[in-house]
Amino acid sequence: MLTLRRSEDRGHANHGWLDTWHTFSFADYRDPEHMGFGDLRVINDDRVQPGQGFGTHGHRDMEIITYVLDGALQHKDSMGNGSVIRPGDVQRMSAGSGVRHSEFNASQSEPVHLLQIWIEPNVSGIEPGYEEKHFTDDEKRGRLRLIASPNGSDGSVKIHQDARVYAALLDGVDEVTHALAAGRKAYVHVARGAITVNGERLSGGDGARISSESSIVFDAADSAEVLLFDLA
Repeated sequence: MLTLRRSEDRGHANHGWLDTWHTFSFADYRDPEHMGFGDLRVINDDRVQPGQGFGTHGHRDMEIITYVLDGALQHKDSMGNGSVIRPGDVQRMSAGSGVRHSEFNASQSEPVHLLQIWIEPNVSGIEPGYEEKHFTDDEKRGRLRLIASPNGSDGSVKIHQDARVYAALLDGVDEVTHALAAGRKAYVHVARGAITVNGERLSGGDGARISSESSIVFDAADSAEVLLFDLA
């Protein structure tokens, strides 16, 4: 079964410095029908204006993944980490017992476009942790590249949950199939472009909940960048 979540149906807020779309309930956007999907709790599609960003704030007991689509994002946290992440970089922060961080557009002239993803962990109160990996376009082109997993397999970042996150860059000739094990479900988020998923066409910002299926077939209707969440 595939249930569509169209881009325009998501929660939306434009604060001037931040234009953000919420796939699931977040901040002032509350929808009891969209509180998350399995352990996937947040997909925020953020565009931050030059020199602007999120001031220092705290998190606990959440696996936070940041995926930059365009531009550069500057990160600083209470663990002593500081970096600038760009397209191809995947950042994982395990908030655990508590961490404070800030995120700002590293450019004074260009906006930054990013996805911030929250996955609920299967442990609580652990020591906070940080990890950052780079995945080239070639690694993601025409295939689903594992970027986050519970054991850090295939060079992915390690998250504290039985969930796997894949990223793909597909064009009009690509067909990619992902086998979904019995008892598991999936969420697909189209970051940009257009694609057909199990016969349903999705465009940038669209998503789909998938359950009771043995496989997920991606046919690129155009060039597309896609994230797939394989969930317990």
